[in-house]
Amino acid sequence: MRTEQNLTRLDRVFARLDREPERPAHIDVPKMSRHRVALLVATLAFYLAIVWLVVVTSWLVRFDWQVMFFRPYQQWPEIHAFLDYYVVLGQRGPTAVMVAAWLGWRSWRQHTLRPLLTLGASLLLLNITVGAAKLGMGRLGPHYATTIGSNEMGLGGDIFPSGHTANAVVTWGILAYLASTPRARRWLSAVSAVVSLGVGLTTVYLGTHWLSDVVLGWAAGLLVLLALPWCEPLIARAEVSIFALRDRLRERRSGTFPVPAAPVAVPVSVAAGAAASSQDEAAAPRETATAARPPRAPVYLAPGPHTTRSERTPVTPAGSRRPPHADRLPRGATTSTARPLTGG
Repeated sequence: MRTEQNLTRLDRVFARLDREPERPAHIDVPKMSRHRVALLVATLAFYLAIVWLVVVTSWLVRFDWQVMFFRPYQQWPEIHAFLDYYVVLGQRGPTAVMVAAWLGWRSWRQHTLRPLLTLGASLLLLNITVGAAKLGMGRLGPHYATTIGSNEMGLGGDIFPSGHTANAVVTWGILAYLASTPRARRWLSAVSAVVSLGVGLTTVYLGTHWLSDVVLGWAAGLLVLLALPWCEPLIARAEVSIFALRDRLRERRSGTFPVPAAPVAVPVSVAAGAAASSQDEAAAPRETATAARPPRAPVYLAPGPHTTRSERTPVTPAGSRRPPHADRLPRGATTSTARPLTGG
């Protein structure tokens, strides 16, 4: 007779929410394969090509100006309110908090810090590479452009490449990078691509970025995701160090200190043979006084000889309020006359 219970879809969902008893033995860690290296080299070449096209004020810069003069926010004003909120999906603070909450739950469930450490490493690479490019090229945005048709480079701006776009690529793409199954990785890759594409086009619609800024932001974010496998050994060592530090703090907090041993009594003859002559002379009177002293009785016993309870004479306590009775006899004494009965 079959007694197994058929799990429903909801039961499987709740089973996945429970914490695993221990860290999974096989966690899929992406490696730097030849396909990934080739894709990284191609993306880097595309990145450098976009920079060169903007520096030399090519057709790409002219197309940037045409899109700016088109003013998409005036062509479709009915979606302006929605896109004002949608562009938040590319802001570093809110997106980092949302993704860190999800990856923190995954870290707790799988007993590993790799998801959070990978997110931290990716954001660090993003800030270094994109921030350096922004400050190095100093391009002004469409709202602050000074000369029509110029590339607006080297004027103290910080919009090339687009930080919103690069952050959307990295923050949402890290979910696909850390996916546990190939199917989940494909779905999350598609979702992150759509979100980052929408965030980049939204910045162009709002007029805060040139189109070339967005294209370079896509390439910058993809470079960070493709280079993450090179950081995996460092992430693994950092995880081991953090867990070792946690174990040491737990041992120190538990207070398992060694118990001091009881003092061992040393015989007088051994102490006398090992100590100096001056110590022997000082110890001899102390031993004599200790031997001559009689043993002290415990505090709870009265001094002197003790008699049995039957031999003690009944004495009325001093200050007692009970008057003495003449007809009372000591305990244990016998009388020749019988006690008269009352009520006769």
